[in-house]
Amino acid sequence: MTIKIVIGADVVPTKSNVGLFAKADVKTLIGENLKKLLEISNFTIFNLEVPLTDKSTPIKKCGPNLIAPTKTIAGLKTINPHFFTLANNHILDQGEQGLNSTMSLLDKYGIAYAGAGKDLEEAAKPYIFEQDGKKIGIYCCAEHEFTIATETTSGANPFDSLNSLDHVMELKKQCDYVIVLYHGGKEHYRYPSPYLQKVCRKIVDKGADIVVCQHSHCIGCEEKWHEGTIVYGQGNFLFDDGDNEYWNTSLLIELNVGNKLEVSYIPLCKNNNGVRLADETEANLIMANFHERSKEILSRGFIQENYSKFAESMSVGYYYRISGKFSSFLPIRIINKLSNYLFLKWIYGSKEKTMIENCLECEAHRELFSQFLKDSRKGRL
Repeated sequence: MTIKIVIGADVVPTKSNVGLFAKADVKTLIGENLKKLLEISNFTIFNLEVPLTDKSTPIKKCGPNLIAPTKTIAGLKTINPHFFTLANNHILDQGEQGLNSTMSLLDKYGIAYAGAGKDLEEAAKPYIFEQDGKKIGIYCCAEHEFTIATETTSGANPFDSLNSLDHVMELKKQCDYVIVLYHGGKEHYRYPSPYLQKVCRKIVDKGADIVVCQHSHCIGCEEKWHEGTIVYGQGNFLFDDGDNEYWNTSLLIELNVGNKLEVSYIPLCKNNNGVRLADETEANLIMANFHERSKEILSRGFIQENYSKFAESMSVGYYYRISGKFSSFLPIRIINKLSNYLFLKWIYGSKEKTMIENCLECEAHRELFSQFLKDSRKGRL
C-alpha cells in the first residue's frame, strides 16, 4: 500500500483575497483540479506563515508584520490541510497572543501542527503520523529571525546545530521516514548558499529522508545526497503578495511512501488572487529550469562562485543596514545616488570591513554583539 503525501509551501491570506478565504471560495483560490489532487492525498503539509488573529499587536522586527483574521480559517480548511508547520519568520508577528490564537484555531478545526509553542521545549516537538503500518515523522525548524522561541518565551523552533541534529536523529529512531521542513535560505535566490548546503546535507546524514527548504518564495533546485533528497526552495503555495518571475510559479512536492520514499513534483502557477495547476507547456518549462539548476550545483565551485556574485548584488542593501541614521540623511542619499553608491561603499574601507567581518565570523564577538543589539532594541540598554 502506497501512502501519498503532498507538501505545499507558504500559505498566507492577504488583503487581495481575504474575502475569498472568508467565503471558502475554493474554486477561485485553488481551482477544482488542484482541489481534487489535494483531496485524494493521504496527508497534506503546508507552511502557515501568518498568525490568525483579530487583534493587531505587532512586534518590533525587520520586515512586515503579517496578520490574517480568524475568519480566513474557513478558506484554509478547504485546501484540505492535514498539517501546518508554524516554524517560520512570521508566526510571532503579532506577539504571543497571535501565536496562541493561531494554535487554538487549528486545534478547534482539527488541523495538526508543529514547529512553534509556548517555549523552546514545546516548539521543538516533532509530529508523527502513522498509516498502513508506516510511521512518518515531521520536524520543523527555522533560521533565527524575530520569531524564535526561547526557554521561557513563545515562538518558532530555531535550527540549532547543537540540538536540532540530535532531534532529527532521535526522530529517525522512532519512524520509518523523516521529513524535515527547514525555513531558511535567502529570498529570491534559487540556489543554496555554501552554509545552507552543509546544513541540509548534515540533516540528511542524521536521518532525514527529505529536507525541504521553504522561505525563498521561489523555485530552487534539488540535490540527491546519500539516501536522501534536498529541495532548495519550492516557491509559495498560496501567497498573493508579489507579481514577478519568482512569485508566479511554485512546486508541490509529492511523496509516494511504500518500501521506499519516492519524490516527484507538481508545478503550479499563480492565478490572479489564487493558484492553479500549471498547464503542460508551463509545467515542462518549470521542470526543465528546475532540473537545469539541479545540474548546475553539481559543478565543482558553482555554489560558492554563484553565491559570491549574489552577495555582491546585495551589497548596497547591507551597507545601508549597518549605516544607522547616517544613511537616511537626504544629502547623503543624494550623494549615494549620484555616485552610484560608490560613496556608501567608500565609507567602509578595508579596515572597517575587517572589523565588521570579525564581528560576524567570530562566535564570541557575534554572540556579544547580537546580545547588545537585542537588549538595546528592547530598551534594556
